[in-house]
Amino acid sequence: MAGAHPGCRRSGDSGIKEASLTASGMEKEGMRILVVPKEFPHGRVIGGPIIIYNRIKYLSRHHRIGLASFIRDEERKYLGTIEPYLSELELMPYPPPRNMFRRTSDFFFSEVPPYMCNTKSSEMRRTVAEMTQRSSYDVVIAEYSVMGQYLYKNPGINSRTKRILSCHECYTIARKKVRDLYGIFSTKGLRAMLDLYRLEVYEFAMYREMDKIITLTPEEREGLLRYTPDLDIDVVPHGVDTERFSPVSPGQQEMSVAFLGNYPHDPNRDAVMYFIKEIWPHLKKTFPDVKFYVIGRDPTLDILTAAEKDPNIVVTGTVEDVRDYLKRARVFVAPIRLGKGFRGKILEAMAMAIPVVTTSLGAEGIPVEDMSNIVIADDTETFVERIARLLKDEDLYGRVSRGARTLVEKRFSWEKGVQILEHVLEKTVVKG
Repeated sequence: MAGAHPGCRRSGDSGIKEASLTASGMEKEGMRILVVPKEFPHGRVIGGPIIIYNRIKYLSRHHRIGLASFIRDEERKYLGTIEPYLSELELMPYPPPRNMFRRTSDFFFSEVPPYMCNTKSSEMRRTVAEMTQRSSYDVVIAEYSVMGQYLYKNPGINSRTKRILSCHECYTIARKKVRDLYGIFSTKGLRAMLDLYRLEVYEFAMYREMDKIITLTPEEREGLLRYTPDLDIDVVPHGVDTERFSPVSPGQQEMSVAFLGNYPHDPNRDAVMYFIKEIWPHLKKTFPDVKFYVIGRDPTLDILTAAEKDPNIVVTGTVEDVRDYLKRARVFVAPIRLGKGFRGKILEAMAMAIPVVTTSLGAEGIPVEDMSNIVIADDTETFVERIARLLKDEDLYGRVSRGARTLVEKRFSWEKGVQILEHVLEKTVVKG
């Protein structure tokens, strides 16, 4: 059940002043910003949601932040990592898994397309509207497109509250990529076809109703504009904590490679299984003792099965601190074939001066120079060859390692990314 957390004051409580809509007022008192994320954004989260945590953390220096979020019971122990940055907090359980009857009903009768129904919640829709009314937010940000359903056609939202959708990945474009990669006669391709049912029409109607769309990469912005050229879109890049993710000591590293992700997100699962099936056997011929660390939450059955067959594949599951495993890796591998958006995991590895081998798709949004600050490989043979070169060639390893850390320090601190976001928000609010 929703409820303001006792450690957070509601924006309307006495002692908290109303924020002005004028530019000068925002400079003095800041904006009221309500964040509505897909995942609870705590300080130990990995993958995409870490950007939401850091946006809240850095925006809270000058603005009042509210949060309406789903939460799992096991995540409640991390409440203390986000509460200090919030003036208001509403939490509720994730919607329960939808049974066959509900999925069938969603397919034929739900206004929200079936692909977006897993997070469908009347409680969240009502809560977002109530929070904008009682706390008079200047702006509400839906983090991830699936959360845009709580802003779209929601008449209860305060009429003065600007609606912004932070598109981490366009689902229409992503599902078409899956369909095209696997083909419509495969199980995955057929599922993607079913996922696309009513998705494009709804998703882009939702984008058109927003006051602003933000994307993580210029490539994602261009992809959206190819569908709807008149969308108002700004690019707000990802970031990384360059102090927390500091260069690893060579003495801590093993003869190993690593990947990091949340595995219910299929592009991560696909990357790991592609690596295990196509790249790993060739790599082990040259380096028989090499290990592969699969780091992150909820590894899928096919990943777990592969690890049972090979003791050199180490599946960690959820870990308290991903750095404990990243620092063991000589090379970070990201053979990304699916999805869109920005891969923060790559920035974290680069910040630790761990050379990254990834695809062109995986490197989207990062101004990389192949063989200088990253290594690009778009096919199996090249992937194997370039990992092997990094493991053997100390000069190449050192050059890519140093170049990666330098790039991250110059271009991807959280402060810089949040400054861009702050400017976009202020511009949107003042526009009226």
